[in-house]
Amino acid sequence: MQQKAPRRTRERILELSLRLFNEFGEPNITTTVIAEEMNISPGNLYYHFRNKDDIVNSIFTQFEGEIERILQVPDGRRSNIEDVWLYLHLMFELIWRYRFFYRDLNDLLSRNRKLELHFKQILAHKIKVAKQLCEDLRSEQSLEASDAQIDAMATNMVVVATYWLSYEYVRNPRKYTEQQSMADALARGCYQVLSQIGPYLRGETHLLFQKLSEEYLKKLT
Repeated sequence: MQQKAPRRTRERILELSLRLFNEFGEPNITTTVIAEEMNISPGNLYYHFRNKDDIVNSIFTQFEGEIERILQVPDGRRSNIEDVWLYLHLMFELIWRYRFFYRDLNDLLSRNRKLELHFKQILAHKIKVAKQLCEDLRSEQSLEASDAQIDAMATNMVVVATYWLSYEYVRNPRKYTEQQSMADALARGCYQVLSQIGPYLRGETHLLFQKLSEEYLKKLT
């Protein structure tokens, strides 16, 4: 039992820290605040984590593991537009779960070397996956675009997804923590990302895209 207790406390610290970072922004939360919310002494907190950066890096390790599982294209077949839609949903759900990374991204990267290096790798992987999804659609003659256009689409999709929550926060900061408001914001984000490839879709895939888009827009209105 004594061996398990530290691990449970460590997990609770990470869970609480993630919630506080998400609600109030990482720059506004100190280890003192975390210890007070945990109802433990600062010394007990430092037994598990050396400093706040150690907490942030541990949360990022969790995030990195989850995003690597999402960034997988279907095996044994080419992707279709529904795969793209599902991929975006899962990605935005993960972004929301770890939203402080995206909201405070520039500030975090400027002072955390590990995050700077690893987030670059994540962005590169996201672009690679987006490019693969577009190329699969092109192989099925569902998308008509040149290699250069696909490169631009993949980059634009990742840029919009990466900074969408920052845009939504600036757009309406007082509703940033409201569940329904953010659910709508994430839905808009999925639509905005997917709309990058809409003009290039052809045939039944284009019709399906229009149908999915119309259903989404009705929910938002």
